[in-house]
Amino acid sequence: MRSGDTIVALSSGAPPSGVAVIRLSGPAVATLLTDIAGDLPEPRRLTLRAIGQDSLLDRGLIAWFPAPHSFTGEDCAELQVHGSRAGVRAILKLLSGKGARLAEAGEFTRRAFENGKLDLVEIEGLGDLLDAETENQRRQALARFEGGLTQRIDGWRDQLLDLRAEIEARLDFSDEGDVEEALPPEFGGSIAALRADIHAAVDSIERGRIIREGIRVALAGAPNVGKSSLLNALAKSDIAIVTDEAGTTRDVREVPLDIGGQLYILLDLAGLRDTDSKAEAEGVRRAKLAIEQADIVLWLTAPDITDNGIAPEGSIRVGTKADIGLNAAADVLVSTRTGEGMEKLLEVISDLGGTLTTGEPPLLSRERDRIALSESLHALDDASLHLTSPELAAESLRIASQSLERLVGRIDAERVLDRLFASFCIGK
Repeated sequence: MRSGDTIVALSSGAPPSGVAVIRLSGPAVATLLTDIAGDLPEPRRLTLRAIGQDSLLDRGLIAWFPAPHSFTGEDCAELQVHGSRAGVRAILKLLSGKGARLAEAGEFTRRAFENGKLDLVEIEGLGDLLDAETENQRRQALARFEGGLTQRIDGWRDQLLDLRAEIEARLDFSDEGDVEEALPPEFGGSIAALRADIHAAVDSIERGRIIREGIRVALAGAPNVGKSSLLNALAKSDIAIVTDEAGTTRDVREVPLDIGGQLYILLDLAGLRDTDSKAEAEGVRRAKLAIEQADIVLWLTAPDITDNGIAPEGSIRVGTKADIGLNAAADVLVSTRTGEGMEKLLEVISDLGGTLTTGEPPLLSRERDRIALSESLHALDDASLHLTSPELAAESLRIASQSLERLVGRIDAERVLDRLFASFCIGK
């Protein structure tokens, strides 16, 4: 990515569409708008204009956002035009011919970061918002994008600055008569209170991850108990191959499912049994690993299949093929052929998933969040141990502050940005 030039991109969906939005950002935006559409319109007000001075290309609405009051912090503009392939292509060609460069993925958002309009956690929230598929994901991502997490981090940083000031005043002005040598009695308690607050946030990360990535539901059991059939029935699609031949499923198949606004990831696994087939044995190994990592395990049994396995502790026992026989030990009886018990099973899954996602969606949800806050907690522990050594305590508090600075992207952000913006779409 190169800064200092003017970029342009189609920011809406691929044409044909009812309306196409073309976005510009950079120092030459005002000149470009004047060249293709006449005088600059009133800022932040949609104005109908003919586009193309020498030859009319389209007629649409223009919005002009002078710096610094824009998404990127630079001069910006948006053209809302008819969403035809030919029209959009002609306008982009005209703007490119006048000096605008086609934007790279995430380049508008990166300029917003570089110009102080968004910090790193807000950008991650924006990326999650663009990818959100369920209501819980939308709420979580929007709260992060709107600065909810940034405000909390800023509160922690302010407390750390106050603590550091207490120590550093004694280090820098120890020879002044009005500066006491000993730290105030409540100093250790202030560190402990801050640590408890950050530790509670770390504890919420797993719930946040479940909302952002989905609750993983493993469909486990012996071969031919109906795992793939149940997957197809829950997803209401013939996604998985179903045969009466044992060992048909060899790999872990993941299927997303929205239940009550929460994302669930259904895992169709290989049947668990001893086998001489290397390929099937690998499938069984992967199935066992998936069961260990799953948030919910559905242990399937069928009246025509011998169950030699041991259901994992806390799993839901699902008796399949209820149309041909019953399983008294099952928690839920279902038949994918008749639909019996399917609504009940969804209720059971939803109720159990609700215990994993109680309350408002946590703002913290990423491994990067966990690493940064864990480093800060470790530094606070070190500070508590060295209260009798002000120099060491001050250094530990500085490290705790740096961990929070790194989380919002005020230091060491480049590597995270490169990876993050690779997943953004062009025009965002």
